[in-house]
Amino acid sequence: MTLIDYLLNATLIGLVALQIHGHRVTAVRLFVPVALTIWGASQFLQSVPTAGSDLALEVSLVLAGCCLGGLAALATGVHRDGEGAIAKAGAAAALLWVVGIGARVGFYLWVTHGGQATVSSFNASVHVTSGAAWAAGFILMAMAEVVSRTGVLYLKTVHSGAVVPRGGLRGRSVLA
Repeated sequence: MTLIDYLLNATLIGLVALQIHGHRVTAVRLFVPVALTIWGASQFLQSVPTAGSDLALEVSLVLAGCCLGGLAALATGVHRDGEGAIAKAGAAAALLWVVGIGARVGFYLWVTHGGQATVSSFNASVHVTSGAAWAAGFILMAMAEVVSRTGVLYLKTVHSGAVVPRGGLRGRSVLA
């Protein structure tokens, strides 16, 4: 992993730390993490291999990301505050977020520090054709985690009867 990889992961963990304090739900606060994740993926995702069982591996990792992101959002409290809403991540939401990031970082560290032979053996036994499938799967997993979390938070906010203003990152609210 490069310094940029570590910084991106630290930033994602930092986002959750900020959300533990709670923040006003705005369109900008919902959109920015999705936009940043898509940008990050565009910098790292070279291809999505589909030979052998590559696609099944990638879909499995995407589903894991959706589960982690969705559960993290369900573990995030959303309550009305005037016309808008406040979202506050709980310990369970933070734990789920860190588990997703930790799994990706931990897998990379394991593979680069002695786990390569085990992964190669696994790949051969289930017909995964290359490490590129793992890389693509983990990048897509991160995207799925962010998008599913954002989608569920949006739905919880709307379900509460709150208005989702355009707003900004500093808590200023401008009704859409």
